[in-house]
Amino acid sequence: MSSQEETSQSKAILITTAILIVGLIGAYFIIPGYQSFIDEAYRVLTSGDDQRISQWIEQFGFWGPLFIIFTMIAQMFLFIVNVTLLVLVSILAYGPIWGSLLAAISICVASTVGYFIGRALGRQAVHKLIGEKTERKISRFMDSYGMGAVAIARFSPFLSNDAISFVAGILKMSYWKFMAATLTGITPLIILIAWLSESMERLETGLIWISAVSLAAFIIYVVYDKYFKDD
Repeated sequence: MSSQEETSQSKAILITTAILIVGLIGAYFIIPGYQSFIDEAYRVLTSGDDQRISQWIEQFGFWGPLFIIFTMIAQMFLFIVNVTLLVLVSILAYGPIWGSLLAAISICVASTVGYFIGRALGRQAVHKLIGEKTERKISRFMDSYGMGAVAIARFSPFLSNDAISFVAGILKMSYWKFMAATLTGITPLIILIAWLSESMERLETGLIWISAVSLAAFIIYVVYDKYFKDD
């Protein structure tokens, strides 16, 4: 794909996303029923009650998966709910297999939107979305560790990793490498959440251990890369 074609594709995705976001925001102030739905969704999704959230989503039937995908995209801009919680909700609502697949698809869609927004808008515009300090820290992190930075950010359940999609676009990282790194990091996390979700107590303990292990693995990787890789 040529540079001109990539630019056109990025602009098309950006324009479509912008129209969708503006339309949804406008509908909130114009359509009372839609406003009530959004208010209820916000209360449920921020309640912290996993069972309540999953039962609420189940009522949508066929539209439930689309709602999860939409929420995964929206939380990049509105920070409605943590990505890990959405993964858990997907698994609780649709089971360990289909729920895990839906979670992976949702994250890939949201990551794609974030990537092309970063690529199309550039650094200054993204600063307004995630902050200049955050963008610079992530850029340095990705400059140093490339695909490994993306994979590590996706795997750690308590890291806010949405910003890395925007920054990957800014840095014009290969889209396919970015998606490969995203799947490399998020797939084991989804599998672990699916396995741990049988018990909420085990899930809470498991997520703490996953965070600790991912942090330790990152520190070991940094030390190895800095002191031993060139030996």
